[in-house]
Amino acid sequence: MKKLIYSLIFMGGLGALITACGDEFLAKSPTGALTVDVLASPDGVEGLLVGAYATLDGWVGWSTTGAPWLSAGSNWVFGDVYADDSYKGSDAGDQADILNMEKYVTNSSNPYPNGKWRATYDGIARCNDLLRVLAEGLSAGNIDAGLATQIEAEAKFLRGHYHFEVARLFDNVPYVDETNTDGLVANSGTPWAQIEADLQFGVDNLPAAPRKGQVGRATTFAAHGLLAKVKLAQGQYREALDLLNPIIDGGAFSLPDNYHDNFRCEGDNNSESIFQIQNSINDGSGEGANGNYGDILNFPYTGGPAACCGFYQPTQNLVNAYKTDGGLPMLDDFNDSDVDSDQGVAAEDAFTPYAGELDPRLDWAVGRRGIPYLDWGDHPGITWIRDQNFAGPYSPKKNVFYQSEQGACSNAGGWGGGTTGNNHSILRYADVLLMAAECEVEVGDLEAARAHVNTVRTRAANSDHWVKRADGTDAANYVINTYDGAWTDQGVARKAVRFERRLELSMEGHRFFDLKRWGVAEQVINEYISKEQNLRSYLSGTSFSDKFLRLPIPQSAIDESKGTLTQNAGY
Repeated sequence: MKKLIYSLIFMGGLGALITACGDEFLAKSPTGALTVDVLASPDGVEGLLVGAYATLDGWVGWSTTGAPWLSAGSNWVFGDVYADDSYKGSDAGDQADILNMEKYVTNSSNPYPNGKWRATYDGIARCNDLLRVLAEGLSAGNIDAGLATQIEAEAKFLRGHYHFEVARLFDNVPYVDETNTDGLVANSGTPWAQIEADLQFGVDNLPAAPRKGQVGRATTFAAHGLLAKVKLAQGQYREALDLLNPIIDGGAFSLPDNYHDNFRCEGDNNSESIFQIQNSINDGSGEGANGNYGDILNFPYTGGPAACCGFYQPTQNLVNAYKTDGGLPMLDDFNDSDVDSDQGVAAEDAFTPYAGELDPRLDWAVGRRGIPYLDWGDHPGITWIRDQNFAGPYSPKKNVFYQSEQGACSNAGGWGGGTTGNNHSILRYADVLLMAAECEVEVGDLEAARAHVNTVRTRAANSDHWVKRADGTDAANYVINTYDGAWTDQGVARKAVRFERRLELSMEGHRFFDLKRWGVAEQVINEYISKEQNLRSYLSGTSFSDKFLRLPIPQSAIDESKGTLTQNAGY
């Protein structure tokens, strides 16, 4: 993969600098100052489209959004730390603004919501700039109508994605299209209809395979899946299912035998990938700026991969969720007892990992002492943890590169060495199957839901691809089975599907958004806090209420809106 930088100076009121990055399918020579007349050409609009894709990783530069981790496209802060899958990690003082979010005491000046808002609306602005230039080029006869429709479909798909990102975080957000040139739009609700219209245009006009065979571009299947997710956010299950079934029935996607192929460079753009953020390293961008820079903090603290910085540590609650009983999840009592950890165990003291039954996906998602950490050897425990008393004994794993890939999949220079070429899946096939299962439960076909869940569990049960020790034996007592009895109780089926989403998609930025759309965020997060505060004292006195289902509108955005934007209730 390659990402090249474009500096496009727009004339005629289109804006200022855009720094854009794309995959090799859009690689071109850097250009200089360009007029709208030049941009309104096939090459010009393709270059602008690069810029629209570039913002998928959530970072557009220090001067626009601040540090890349403030607005990471992986949503590790907003999806997982803000729920029950992950602690902030590291120590109490580093990135304390994340801690305020984790404790639900954030406010409108917190740089994390501000960074996400700015990065996402920058992406929207790039889409709108492209659509305006595209219309000029089409009107002037410079661009073929067929090509124009394809580019418009990609731009509107991206614009729909960006608006959905802010909508599910802030609820009351402005929808900004290409007819608006001053950005002054009121935020009087969630613009579902406009988001759906953009994505529907993608459904209707994007190809089944990436345009010109160029991986990373949006397809009709990506638009189907994302529009289904928008429908699910509104509780429209039948409509969502009608969008998901063509993806499943089309046969273009499948689950690779090895679950972990989704989380390493060699597995990028595999048969499960429907839409990914394309990352690149060692491409001349400087300190891996085209890699997954937003996740650069999320590695063991010392001695292991990247040697920095100890953030994004999985919770004990998440680890406990992977316990099994007869190979099936413990839906109701998983958190009654803890999987053994090395909390408080010195590095020089012996430790024996948990011997009970576990879902094998645990050790692809979480680094824990005594279990192989990819090919870095066994996780050593406290020596890889910045402050175990503060944030527990676990390390993230899905974003980490293999030692054998160091320098090839990871950035060879720069601080930390923690940017990687690992793509991040915005939408993968297992997610589609589990969304379809959720829909089937709600429309009443419980056996169809069970079949989808079992497809996901069957892949996880492939013992050839469990975490192994050097002698080829399983690293832990992995026991996982499918649901073999018919599902007859809708409530139990609903619980099983929701639990499966957590097991399959943990530490991928989905958790808070799932809890929110299910209407259970307040209940689940408060139950989590009630026990977790005994392990993490900083959570003592913390509680979640309806107010926190949406983030505060950044005060800087309100100030710049000349009174157009209003604050969310309670902030």
